[in-house]
Amino acid sequence: FPASSSQKKMAGTAETLSPEEQQENWLQEGKAVVKQQAFLMKRALDNSNLKDALKYSSNMLCELRTGLLSPKNYYELYMMVADEMRHLEQYFYEEWKRGRRMVELYELVQHAGNIVPRLYLLITVGSVYIRSKEAPARDILKDLVEMCRGVQHPMRGLFLRNFLLQCARDKLPDSNSEYGDNVQDSVDFLMHNFAEMNKLWVRMQHQGPVRDRERREKERLDLRILVGTNLVRLSNLEGVDADAYKALVLPRILEQVINCKDQIAQQYLMECIIQVFPDEFHLRTLDELLEACGQLQAGVD
Repeated sequence: FPASSSQKKMAGTAETLSPEEQQENWLQEGKAVVKQQAFLMKRALDNSNLKDALKYSSNMLCELRTGLLSPKNYYELYMMVADEMRHLEQYFYEEWKRGRRMVELYELVQHAGNIVPRLYLLITVGSVYIRSKEAPARDILKDLVEMCRGVQHPMRGLFLRNFLLQCARDKLPDSNSEYGDNVQDSVDFLMHNFAEMNKLWVRMQHQGPVRDRERREKERLDLRILVGTNLVRLSNLEGVDADAYKALVLPRILEQVINCKDQIAQQYLMECIIQVFPDEFHLRTLDELLEACGQLQAGVD
């Protein structure tokens, strides 16, 4: 991947700094670019200049292409970008209120040059597209979750899919939802996203030299909550009762947990299942949980 503009600036000075100083400099350079491009984006939005607003937002989002930051620092940069993206989402919503069809904007942002900004922009428009009800929420969510496969770098992919989760959290089909009442659509969406995020998370373990294993394991633990959020969303669905959990949800979660064959993932995800779903559900599925425990990696307690 090409370097972001802030990476290029830092490349010449990085060799003389400690790792912690390098990280801090990379983060501050990235934040400076985000702040500048966000200012230009908001000025363009104030002038109803969508073409320039998309250009500046794309420049801002390109900072999330970096591969230099630790998970902690990448998270800080990501949160800053996500906060600025709310301004763009609000503009898209106001455009829809003025009569613009969201399908036009949905197609327009797909012309962004790089895959990372393109998908963040697509998710942002997609959020308003669902609110507009021009198309079923199920179809838009399915399209977005499949499009996210375009980013296979573990950390970039995890945060992109987390952005999708955040944008979709109040738009999932469910009992008494204005976006459809078939909870199976939401289960399919969340399970798809969970499976892809878990694969990205496990893949982090096998990147880089063996001597960095301890550092990689720490970084993975820092990111575990991103994967677990999918299970939290599943547990919040009103339409998932004990029967649906036993028949539709738990078997698919356990399949992912067992098949990943990764000790860190299995340890965290089994704890996550126990914590986020009600005790009533666990009493109904005790046999399934115990059977799964027997298929986990050695060392998982």
